[in-house]
Order: sequence, then structure tokens, then C-alpha cells
Amino acid sequence: MFLLRDVQKTDLPGLKRLAAVLNTVNLPNNEETLTELIDKSVKSFTGKVKDPFEREYLFVLEDVRHERIVGTSLIIAQHGTYDAPHIFFEVSEREHYSASIEHHVRHKVLSIAYNYEGPTEIGGLVVEPQSRSGPNKPGKQLSFARFLFIAMNRRHFRDRVLAELMPPLLPDGRSILWEAVGKKFTGLTYQEADRLSRQNKEFIKELFPANDIYCTLLPDRARRIVGEVGPETKGVQRMLERIGFRYVERVDPFDGGPHFEAHTQDISLVRRFRTARLSPEDLVSDGEDMLVGVMRDSGRNRFRAVRCQVRFDDQVASLPEEARETLGVTPGTRLSFIPFE
Repeated sequence: MFLLRDVQKTDLPGLKRLAAVLNTVNLPNNEETLTELIDKSVKSFTGKVKDPFEREYLFVLEDVRHERIVGTSLIIAQHGTYDAPHIFFEVSEREHYSASIEHHVRHKVLSIAYNYEGPTEIGGLVVEPQSRSGPNKPGKQLSFARFLFIAMNRRHFRDRVLAELMPPLLPDGRSILWEAVGKKFTGLTYQEADRLSRQNKEFIKELFPANDIYCTLLPDRARRIVGEVGPETKGVQRMLERIGFRYVERVDPFDGGPHFEAHTQDISLVRRFRTARLSPEDLVSDGEDMLVGVMRDSGRNRFRAVRCQVRFDDQVASLPEEARETLGVTPGTRLSFIPFE
């Protein structure tokens, strides 16, 4: 059984191991950046970040038997503030017609835009390669844990949820769109710009063109990937669409990855959220496939969740013994649930 929980400072070696294998934008192979991510998350879970909309929550999925972290996911309570606006390209179309030569054309254009009171963002989904397949579905557990946590703490999140999906990238990890646009205006590599933007977005506002960028002028492969989802992210796209997310004609200015959004109240997992008290009887038969979570006001882990079978009897829920022990809960504890299938 996997355990979903809030990240701890002692998890740094495990995250470094994951980052060394993957070195993605979501989990860069940089100890300083990883330490900052962990520190911000620990302070967010413990309430030391006083403004709830300034919090960032990093979740880990732990293989309990082998004491190994196999993946991560992230919630940014609000992506877009006055100090660090949410920056994106709006994707639209311009039409032109010449009567003298009877020629009509449509051009896709990119327009830089800013949001200072942005949506809640989900991201940071990373799973080690050898754990991605199989019936446990670790990636789905990490993804759904974020919606369970949002439903459990609804007032701490915005009324819209954003997911920025990865587009196709070059074999060496470079961004096709960044090579065609961003690099020419900033002189930075994709990785340098992404790392700098975590602390400072001023260079984007100052160096990116304020006027429309006509995609017609871009190289063919850069033009084609605007708004496209990369092959390894197609499964995430399908999952998001099933629970209520839609492409909103916006893309990331660094890599052209599409933005999918949903109203928080319309996300099916949030709508189907429920709570119940733990029964004194363990479940020994089949039940409903659920993600089960519990919050604590103190202690090492403030959030813990597992995927397991659950049987409901009015306001009481029975769990398998292993799930109860992994969560560390006793009869009468109030638990939170969202459906897993």
C-alpha cells in the first residue's frame, strides 16, 4: 500500500534521488530549489505561512514497505499575485482580407497577458519510471490527492483550478517554443528562464514583446505545438477532462503547453467529496474504491491518505486493517473521501 502525505525536511534525499533520475521542470535536479520547495510546503501545512493564498503544498507518495518516495505532486493555492503575476499567452485568431487580390487568411496569434489574482494551480506531478504502471496507479493517486486536499480545505483555495500541461519537447528537454520565441528576447535557456522565474518574473514583463506574436512567422514545428499536449501527458489530459477540466485557449509562455481549467465547484471529485467516522469494525470484503484522507492539527504529518476499499453505513465507514494502520487512525476518527474510479 502506498501512503500519500505532506513532504518533510527529511525527504530531501528521496527527492534528490527522484530529481537525479528525471530532472524535470516540475522536479529540477537542484538541491537549493528542492530545499526551498520543501521548506515552503512544510510552512504551508503547519500554517506558518499566514495568508492561505500564499501557500504551496508538496505531496509525496511513499512506498511504505520499502520506505521509498516514488513520486510527488503540488498545489499552489494562488498562481498570480501583485508581486509575482501569473503570465501566459492568450491564443486567438486574426482574420485579414484583401479585396484587390481576393485573398482571405486566418492567423493564430499569441498575446502576452497577466493575472494578479490568479487561480489555484495543480502541478508538480512526477512518478519514478519503474512505478508508473501497474494496478496501484501511483500517478492517479498523486493527482487525486490534490483534489481531496482542496475539498477538505475548500476556503483556502480559489474558485478556479488551473493545470498547465507539458507540450512536446525536444529530445534533450529543450522547449520548442522557447527556442523560437523566449530565447530570442531574453538570451536565456529554457532551464535558466524557468529557474529564474520561480523567484522573479520581471524579466518576462520587460523583455517579451507587448504586441501580438503571429504564429505564421514561427518555424513550422513551433507553430504546430502551441496548445498541444506532449505524448507522455495525454493520460493526464484525459483524466482532467473526465473530471471537468477544459482547454481555455491559453498557453505557457515558456513552452507553449496548454492551460486546462475548471471551476472548483464543478470538478466531479470535489462534488462527490464526503466525510464519515471510522467504524470499529475492519472491512474484510469488497467495498467502494476510494481515496481516504485525514488531517491533523499537530505532529509530523498533517495530511495522510491512502487508496483502499471502503464500505459506508450511514455516517460510518469501514476500512481494511492495513489502510487503518497506514493512516494511523482509531475508531471514531473523522475521515474524508473522494471516489478513485
